[in-house]
Amino acid sequence: MRINDFYRYKKKGPKISMVTAYDYTMAALAAASSVDCVLVGDSLAMVMHGKSSTVWASDRVMALHTRAVSAAVKNKLVVADMPFLSFRKGPDKAMECVDMLVKAGAQAVKLEGVDGHERVIRRIIDSDVPVMGHIGLTPQSVHRFGGHRMQGRDKASARRILEQAKKLEGLGCFAVVIECVPSALAKAVTSALKVPTIGIGAGPHTDGQVLVMQDMLGLYGDVPLPFVKRYLDGRKLVVSALDRFDREVKSAGFPPERTAA
Repeated sequence: MRINDFYRYKKKGPKISMVTAYDYTMAALAAASSVDCVLVGDSLAMVMHGKSSTVWASDRVMALHTRAVSAAVKNKLVVADMPFLSFRKGPDKAMECVDMLVKAGAQAVKLEGVDGHERVIRRIIDSDVPVMGHIGLTPQSVHRFGGHRMQGRDKASARRILEQAKKLEGLGCFAVVIECVPSALAKAVTSALKVPTIGIGAGPHTDGQVLVMQDMLGLYGDVPLPFVKRYLDGRKLVVSALDRFDREVKSAGFPPERTAA
């Protein structure tokens, strides 16, 4: 899948599937699947490094993980998150981060919000780097939001989210992620835009869906988020395999005796 395919999918379908990947092994699994595109999300701060929020991820950390993912993914679009504050330090500093991510293998970047960094978004797009927007619950704003809370519940905030989406489209973003907003609002935003929307915790009416791979495979967290569907109980399977290995080692069942040829 490439950038132009996003517009085609918006007009004619099918819906767009997107998953996160943070390392070579998981990215290779995504590459072998029929999933459309791969996001190197700053959620890696939590999933891979055990931090309490995404704000820990730096440009160098994002570039390191992007390089690992892009080594495995050759047949799909690779999008990399711009980390916390990387696009709030002015266009020049932002372009240094973009340069790192693109050279690490990203074909597009994603950044959160729009208010206050419109000039940065335009600069990135004018530099021939595709930009994916992100509105609603923007995890880098977790401290301002007072936690990971659904956004756009009242008329004023819903209107602001719709305006942000239109602004991102006007600036030239090729797609917009909508996170944790009411389904009706996501539907309204999707109808108002000519570019596709990718939902997460935003109901079924967006043009596509994105999930953290470790969430959907049951590898991360004991209790799944309400909007996450687990397609596999990966933790149970992996722990069971490790326990079996442990038992066989202790009972001398592994490795097997080899006879001389």
